[in-house]
Amino acid sequence: MAPSKKGILERLDAGEVVIGDGGFVFALEKRGYVKAGPWTPEAAAEHPEAVRQLHREFLRAGANVMQTFTFYASDDKLENRGNKLTFTGAQINEGDALVAGGVCQTPSYLSCKSETEVKAILKKQLDVFTKKNVDFLIAEYFEHVEEAVWAVEVLKETGKPVAASMCIGPEGDMHGVSPAECAVRLVKAGAQIVGVNCHFDPMTCVKAVKMMKEGVEKAGLKAHYMVQPLAYHTPDCNCQGFIDLPEFPFGLEPRILSRWDMHKYAREAFNAGIHFIGGCCGFEPYHIRAVAEELAVERGVLPAASEKHGNWGAGLEMHTKPWVRARARRDYWENLKPASGRPLCPSMSAPDSWGVTKGHKDLVQQKEATSQDQLKQLFDRSKSH
Repeated sequence: MAPSKKGILERLDAGEVVIGDGGFVFALEKRGYVKAGPWTPEAAAEHPEAVRQLHREFLRAGANVMQTFTFYASDDKLENRGNKLTFTGAQINEGDALVAGGVCQTPSYLSCKSETEVKAILKKQLDVFTKKNVDFLIAEYFEHVEEAVWAVEVLKETGKPVAASMCIGPEGDMHGVSPAECAVRLVKAGAQIVGVNCHFDPMTCVKAVKMMKEGVEKAGLKAHYMVQPLAYHTPDCNCQGFIDLPEFPFGLEPRILSRWDMHKYAREAFNAGIHFIGGCCGFEPYHIRAVAEELAVERGVLPAASEKHGNWGAGLEMHTKPWVRARARRDYWENLKPASGRPLCPSMSAPDSWGVTKGHKDLVQQKEATSQDQLKQLFDRSKSH
């Protein structure tokens, strides 16, 4: 690592805005490199150039934190989804960008394995992060604060800065622990940056992080805050987020946020005191570019990708059609109410609320593939909901 490069805590302590990258598993699944369902990052071993190229695109769009593509790369997840891999995800470390090594929730925790067993699985992922000298570590996508705390305790052993990000909304974790209490526990465990990622839309996630911030401050503690939400509108979600939506994962496109929605998100997050702002599932590079453009004044720089993108549609001034040229202004895009283009399209969905979480027999993991009989039971159960 370049000795002159400022670390994540140094940047946040100085009040800088740090922009994370986007959603790799969803983006690579759409590109044909990741299997939906397992969501394991085999592309890092099988198609590393595809992973590197996506990193490059997020960098060009303005991200200055590159997270290793190690989502669901714990041994227990890989084994019970049929993979035997020895990778850690591609690293792209250009210019002033930071590299973050990430770990996430484990099937072992959902199967009620012990703290010792879960921590052992998490520790296995740290060797390569230490060897490659990543800039900091992220414990992300945790539905239960207990497991998130265990992860933070493991990551702290490296001596590197630790961020902890839970996939929860304002209702709290899957056992009803509030965002405020989750944040307090994570900070006490040693996390210097806390927040949420995935499962919910940007405004819902910002609301949850606000609750975290209030809880930490009320407890007399200090932390920095991060948010990396979905790029989908989720006003109809329950506590488990978009996984319960009937459109998950192959019919979510009608819910995608526009680049102008991302401007609103970036401003809302910044005004809430959140300075680590990025994205998760559904976030493409153009979404990150919109975040970077909205916060260009605060950051003092525009992303390279803005060379091809006029501010608030300014490039449309060159369009041949006069009514399109008339859209080259901020108030047009800022006040647009996009149509779905789908006749009789419902505005909301009824989530599949099965109500199972850690400790339920349905979540006990198995190494063998789901049998046809097991699938039939699930299909029959689904019809009854």
